[in-house]
Amino acid sequence: MNILAKDILNIEANAVKNQIKHIDKNFDKAALLLKNCKGRVIVMGLGKSGLVGRKISATMSSIGIPSMFLHPSESLHGDLGMLMKGDIVIMLSYSGETEEIKKVLPILHRMKIPVIVMTGRVQSSVWSGVFSIINCAVVKEACPYNLAPTASTTAMLAMGDALALVVSKMKGFKKENLAVLHPLGAIGKTLTMHVADIMRKGKNNPIVKESALVKEALFVMTQTGVGATSVVNQYGRLTGFFTDGDLRRRLQSDDLFLTKSILQVMTKSPRTVSSDMMAVEAALILKKHKIDNIPVVDKNNKPVGILEQGDLLAEGIS
Repeated sequence: MNILAKDILNIEANAVKNQIKHIDKNFDKAALLLKNCKGRVIVMGLGKSGLVGRKISATMSSIGIPSMFLHPSESLHGDLGMLMKGDIVIMLSYSGETEEIKKVLPILHRMKIPVIVMTGRVQSSVWSGVFSIINCAVVKEACPYNLAPTASTTAMLAMGDALALVVSKMKGFKKENLAVLHPLGAIGKTLTMHVADIMRKGKNNPIVKESALVKEALFVMTQTGVGATSVVNQYGRLTGFFTDGDLRRRLQSDDLFLTKSILQVMTKSPRTVSSDMMAVEAALILKKHKIDNIPVVDKNNKPVGILEQGDLLAEGIS
């Protein structure tokens, strides 16, 4: 059973990899047409190709290419009225022999709507008159009987992603634009959230003075529920950082540790982040240095908050 599953995945992986040789002048021609599209990209397909088409259309819309999916059968019953001047159609059909496809193509030609085709049979006569044909052919399906659309739909989906991302790049789509289109969810948070949005601040930001004892620092940490505390001098500027990890390590070898001055045991000149830093960048710092929390300081090196790894994870940022 495991061997069969591995064989299937290898077939599908190779089908995608083999699409590299299909990146040719037809792909370039299609990408340039889409880059200059003044309307919308209308994706059409039946059956499994239709399901792939829905995903390609959704991907395009999410990366700055206005797109919608139109079912070929529904288009023949009035929905062609959705098309407007400036639109471009991407037609997905591996065989090119579907009756609905054959019927809708001549109508699109009469409407002067440019058509880009993604297919496994580039020589099919049905594609006569289309603007560009992108070859998505595979050697064989992952289906043991070489019948059910498996490797072919995977390859077509990957080619659709390649086309969408290339066009998005050509149109100058940037990370900042992606944030606007994904205001919620993990993508939106990754692109828009700053440290200031997540950090503990105010009464939840543990701070002790250099004159404090370790047991006093422990009380502040317990009171705020944070596993660390910032240490400040008489001017309120950060001079050190003390964590519950430091506490556990030192207690094992020093029975009088709780009565010592925090100044003696704190980590001096600790790493810090600023409140305007992107949360995802701060998360990378925590991960790189294998730490659970970090002080947040202002331009005067005064601690305005503390960032906890758990809070980042709770927001889906890691």
